[in-house]
Amino acid sequence: MDILLAREELTSKPKKVKLEKLLESLDKNGEEIFYFDKDNSHKDMMSVVDKFEEAGFSVHFREVKYGLADDEYLYEVHSL
Repeated sequence: MDILLAREELTSKPKKVKLEKLLESLDKNGEEIFYFDKDNSHKDMMSVVDKFEEAGFSVHFREVKYGLADDEYLYEVHSL
């Protein structure tokens, strides 16, 4: 499954990353905070949370607003 990482600039395009690479990073480091783009569907984000939990990690998921408009947000996933 491909997931879009959060944009670093508002005008840039989000980068795609495989879920397997994120899991490898978690296995290696044990703890990570990932930021994902708003263009990911909520269903896909719930799949990411489920996969992390299935791998034995504790997960905190939330939407982070960075502006006043409804579409100015990103997803944060903190995994332990």
